[in-house]
Amino acid sequence: MTSNAYHFVTQWRLQGTVEEVGAIIADARELPRWWPAVYLDVQVLDVGDANGVGAVISLYTKGWLPYTLRWQFRVTEVEHLRRLVIRAEGDFVGRGIWTFAQDGDWVNVTYDWQIEAQKPLLRQLSFLFKPVFAANHEWAMRMGEESIRLELARRRAKTAAERARIPPPPGPTPTSLAGWITLFLQSRSGRQRQTR
Repeated sequence: MTSNAYHFVTQWRLQGTVEEVGAIIADARELPRWWPAVYLDVQVLDVGDANGVGAVISLYTKGWLPYTLRWQFRVTEVEHLRRLVIRAEGDFVGRGIWTFAQDGDWVNVTYDWQIEAQKPLLRQLSFLFKPVFAANHEWAMRMGEESIRLELARRRAKTAAERARIPPPPGPTPTSLAGWITLFLQSRSGRQRQTR
């Protein structure tokens, strides 16, 4: 594996049905609303066929670290309620596979993300900062898990009052280095107060 190659496997266990979870994941247009910590902007360039195969989505994303990524994905395979495969290009090149399996009242979700970083910063510094970049991805996926749980709760709320009690999803971290350093120092200061 080259230094700029990454392979991540993320697993979520969500209470619900594959229909609910799959519908949320498959609707790329809604990503900035329910997963705003990562998806800053999404544009649908092509809707694809009736199943979504061939859809092309342009994304502007970030993780915890103060850099952003511009990339696109094309949906290459949809197996209704079981599997969604995308092909990425841009700052990332590779493929992602979402799989969904019903287990009683729960859905086991797996995201298999195998990419090469093409953004110059990531490509050139991967040999040195690979663990940091990997931690950034893991943070992004934790935000996704928290956000999809909140989205499921919002969709199930029976009244406006019940929906209003559900907190908003986590938002993005700053995109500037100065803003990120301030956030980092504030988080460290908060941790030190908690350990006293």
